[in-house]
Amino acid sequence: MKAIKWLLLSFVGVVLALVAYITLVFDLNDFKPQIVDAVKENTGRELVIAQDLSWTFFPSLGIELGKVSFANPQNFKPAQMIQVNQAVADIALMPLFSKQIEIDQLNLDGLTVNLVTLADGRTSFDGLNQQAADKPQEKEKKDGSTSVSLEGVRIGGINITNTKVTLFDNKTNQEQVFSLEKLTLGAFSLGQFSDLSYRFNASLPDMALSSEGRGKVKVDNALSKVSISELTINNQAKGKALPKGSINADLTANLDINLTNQSLSLVLEKLVAAGIQASGEVNVKYGAKVPQIAANLAFGEIDLDSLLPPAQDTKAKPDAQSEPDSKVEPDLRAMKALDMDLAITAKSIKVAKLVTKNWQLDAQLKQGVFTLKSLNADLYEGKLSANALINGSQRVASYRFNKSLKGVKVRQLLKGAADVDFLSGEANFSIAGSGRSLLVDKIKQNLKAKGDFSVADGSLYGVNIPQMIRSASAKLKGDFSESGNDEKKTDFSSLTGSFHISNGVANNPDLNMLSPLIRLVGAGSANIIDESLDYKLKTSVVGSLQGQGGAGELAGVDIPLKITGSFSEPKFALDTSGLLDSKIEKEKDKLKDKLKDKLLEKFGGF
Repeated sequence: MKAIKWLLLSFVGVVLALVAYITLVFDLNDFKPQIVDAVKENTGRELVIAQDLSWTFFPSLGIELGKVSFANPQNFKPAQMIQVNQAVADIALMPLFSKQIEIDQLNLDGLTVNLVTLADGRTSFDGLNQQAADKPQEKEKKDGSTSVSLEGVRIGGINITNTKVTLFDNKTNQEQVFSLEKLTLGAFSLGQFSDLSYRFNASLPDMALSSEGRGKVKVDNALSKVSISELTINNQAKGKALPKGSINADLTANLDINLTNQSLSLVLEKLVAAGIQASGEVNVKYGAKVPQIAANLAFGEIDLDSLLPPAQDTKAKPDAQSEPDSKVEPDLRAMKALDMDLAITAKSIKVAKLVTKNWQLDAQLKQGVFTLKSLNADLYEGKLSANALINGSQRVASYRFNKSLKGVKVRQLLKGAADVDFLSGEANFSIAGSGRSLLVDKIKQNLKAKGDFSVADGSLYGVNIPQMIRSASAKLKGDFSESGNDEKKTDFSSLTGSFHISNGVANNPDLNMLSPLIRLVGAGSANIIDESLDYKLKTSVVGSLQGQGGAGELAGVDIPLKITGSFSEPKFALDTSGLLDSKIEKEKDKLKDKLKDKLLEKFGGF
């Protein structure tokens, strides 16, 4: 027993001797200048360690430092980008004899991060690693001494608590604060992946946000590249402005950040948010004078109607505070702060009850000009194609567009888009236009456009023109009884025309409709501002054809037809006085022909 006792005492003595040797002979503060210099060389920024490094002995041997700060760029406010109240590192004993640092656990408390964006676009990240990129290769000191290499640093784990991250945006004078509940990093060494997890909450002016995530992180030996793989994030946002009061979003991705080139690449393996699924890739060059984003995204089914707030009661009195907003011209000049190339596909998109499928969109934002290079989609058994441009580089934005529809079932389109039901058939439509101002009223007033349309094998709903003709014909004969309850629909084989829009009015000078019984031609206008119709048309009966009844006695007679009312409730009316005049003229011609025939017969055919 005495031998075991003395053996244990000897072991404890050796350990105490080692600890005494290390703490008395091995001065931690010898490393302090080297750490500061290494950070300066690799980032170009000042690292300040205000307190001396000291040893801790319980519960394990460790190094403690406090009042550490890392600067923002010069003249930034706040001046410090990162501040740490206290850091404790539990270290391994044996590597210290070879002047290598291996940290079993690093605990950070009171971490404060201040990220600033100035009004001119500069950020807290500007200039990081620039000095390291420009510095020459490190040479051995003349005296033959060596310094502790950061490649020799090993960390068993990191635990960060009591952390606050503040985002200062001087462009918008906004400040956002995030509270990090925890951030843990597993065994860490440069050039190797380490486990990473976090959980934080944020309280913003109009919503509360919580986020939890995990993944694997790697920092290369040159401190120039950061990679995060197998990143999984779960977010929840709550607020009155959000659909149904809250949104959940789950993300799986891989992220690579190049601090030298000031760029990042995000591979989005899966995103699920508010019932919308997406995947794709996003590349960002954040170090450029104007940040550049290139995104290629693929979406599933998107129902925007479910994300929009409930429709307002149009009869209700408008909110006095919100009314002026509709009169304020949107200022899009902020678009100049970002350049973007965007490629999007979507299985389907539903908005305002309008459903489009198989979206393919290619767009670009550059120098404040948004260009929709191409948009192609399936629309109610037909095809939609469009291109457009919005120039937001000036105080009042301008725009131009070119849009076409081919083979679209127009009845489904009109019912889905505007809940109106007055026309069916297979439609082809094209329009090209331009204007200035994005206010709704000014768009209607300033829009200048032209186009054409054709509808094949369709029907006009709400009016039965042959029935109206038969009824008018009967009344001319003295029959004022009701003419029946036929469906209010007029079939046609083709409906064509062209139009031009100016000063809020769409003029259609050449409307032409062919049907089995009638021919309809004429001109009219549609007022876009008050949504009123004013058409004057001429209908003629084709006597040699039958369909939808028949009115052979009016064959060849031009029958005036007026279309008035509104877009949603058009009104059709025959001009009976004009019909009577046409009938009388036709009867006069018949009497003249009969009189001529009798005269010729009386005079022996001369």
